[in-house]
Amino acid sequence: MASDLQRRLNAARDAGFSYPEMGATLGGRLPDGYAHLRRRVYLGHGAQVLERAGRYVLGWGCQLGTGFAVYPHGPAEAGATVLLRLSLPGGRWPRLVIPCRVVWTLDDPGRIGFAYGTLPGHPECGEEAFLVSMDADGGVWFEVSAFSRLAAWYARLGRPVALLCQHLAIERYLAAVAAAVADPAADPAAE
Repeated sequence: MASDLQRRLNAARDAGFSYPEMGATLGGRLPDGYAHLRRRVYLGHGAQVLERAGRYVLGWGCQLGTGFAVYPHGPAEAGATVLLRLSLPGGRWPRLVIPCRVVWTLDDPGRIGFAYGTLPGHPECGEEAFLVSMDADGGVWFEVSAFSRLAAWYARLGRPVALLCQHLAIERYLAAVAAAVADPAADPAAE
């Protein structure tokens, strides 16, 4: 399995993005021609909450916390190509292997996060951003924003199911970050 993953990772590293608007999630307006999604959750108050949630997010915590595996595992860094892996219910197979590349990262005093873009072989084409931010009153929020179109034949064929899966994944990302920040015994950097 490791050699197959490495082969897939090498192919993904050689591939270009499957959409032209790289980095659009960093700006305010998402590009036309895609489905748009923005969801956010309140995490708490203060710089410690921001730092804790930011470390968790940059460590792929929201993906790992919802059942995805990240190969190779390491902190999100701009330009890094990874394979997100998801085993479907009912056993070890079939397993989705989803190639993506980190488009941008932020680690600023009031904002921490990253976005990844899709590569050929991803069931969608577009970009997804994971951003922890602190507002002027010290409130800390985690937001997921995305623009995407279904790309894989199986996603287009099962459009309602694919859209439901995307919505459920976003909700699970929000819940995973909120749970990690709320648990004082958890160390998000160790996730």
